[in-house]
Amino acid sequence: MSNPDKTLLVVEDDPGLQKALRWAFSEFEVVTAEDRNSAIAQLRRHEPQIVTLDLGLPPDSGGATEGLATLEEILGLAPDTKVIVVTGNNDRENAVRAIGLGAWLFFQKPVDAELLSFIVERASTLYQLEQENRALSRRNIKEPMAGIIATSPQMLEACRTVEKVAPTDATTMLLGESGTGKELLARALHDLSPRAKERFVAINCAAIPDTLLESELFGYEKGAFTGAAKQTIGNIEYADGGTLFLDEVGDLPLSLQAKLLRFLQERIIVRVGGRKEIPVDVRVVSATHQDLAELIAQGSFREDLYYRISEIEIRIPALRERQGEAAVLANYFLDKEREQQHKGKLAFSPEALAAIDAYTWPGNVRELANKVKRAVIMADGNLVTARGLELAEPEGDAQPLNLREVREAAEGQALLRALNHAGGNVSQAATLLGITRPTFYALIKKYKLDLGQTGT
Repeated sequence: MSNPDKTLLVVEDDPGLQKALRWAFSEFEVVTAEDRNSAIAQLRRHEPQIVTLDLGLPPDSGGATEGLATLEEILGLAPDTKVIVVTGNNDRENAVRAIGLGAWLFFQKPVDAELLSFIVERASTLYQLEQENRALSRRNIKEPMAGIIATSPQMLEACRTVEKVAPTDATTMLLGESGTGKELLARALHDLSPRAKERFVAINCAAIPDTLLESELFGYEKGAFTGAAKQTIGNIEYADGGTLFLDEVGDLPLSLQAKLLRFLQERIIVRVGGRKEIPVDVRVVSATHQDLAELIAQGSFREDLYYRISEIEIRIPALRERQGEAAVLANYFLDKEREQQHKGKLAFSPEALAAIDAYTWPGNVRELANKVKRAVIMADGNLVTARGLELAEPEGDAQPLNLREVREAAEGQALLRALNHAGGNVSQAATLLGITRPTFYALIKKYKLDLGQTGT
């Protein structure tokens, strides 16, 4: 029985050999083509992993010009495809040319079906291993960005900036509203840096009283104040060799801003109640939701400190600015909470997805995560509704969010575009799309498209 996950394209103009090869590869889903145009159409339509290509294709059946041109086009469209060229006994020169163009292997006629079947199976195994290796490499590369979901152009740009800045020691400022994921990006800066094996230490400057913040940052000596029973190192010293993340740095009191500035200039700290200067090697990443320029104008934030902590600024867009990303994040949180709450199958209703897309999310990703968590906990059936999310259903017709509807709309547009490119010629339009003429007509009928006065 053929396997649709293992597709083989046989490019051969001899109908008898086509049929014989189709029977020889029982483990594959075999599709055939007899010339360059049909080969490219089948390539686009089926995306085969393996191609056997006879170099002697019409209109140059006695030569190799058309076969070599087909090889170049195939590898231009699908460079990972394993192409096995089939040549005549006395055509070693063209076989070598084919290998030089990127063919995986050449095979001489007359065709030994058993041997060719073995070669095709080896090519398929190699293809699968290469794909798995690429997937693993991508997963390993992206692992430091774990937890960050970016599908919108705005968020992807922020992530690209993080990847560029991370290998440096530049002090970095993350700007964005509360709940946009500033700490996640700060961790990514650390995980993608040469300091990744050392500590990442985060401190929220707004969550600690001013009277305690200095000792939290710089540490203190025994007896420095009432209750200081032993020497304690601060977060800056604890992060030595790694990364210090100062969240909500705009809330630092002015007295501490001066001390932090001195540390950033000299990379030396003095514990509270102490005199010894302690050198510390740490990268500083800061974040705030406040307008630091306005704070500087008000006199509540030092301008010289601002320039020290913001050699690089990265703006994290609010969720309402991330095109289409709220629904993607919502589904991520739904799957996560469904597992944690031991719920069965759960999905968003179309109205819920439309409501998610329409809502402005003033609390950003944090608000979205909280609403999804509550909705999962409270859900009775298999659907999470807009009401369950405590969101109002949007008025008017919403854009289609069902994957089938979106796909059908895109296919309909592609049919019309191909027809326009082909000047109204259905055969050429079908070839451009990699489908047959009858399939083209069937899709036109399915989507009830009006071809107008275009020719066929």
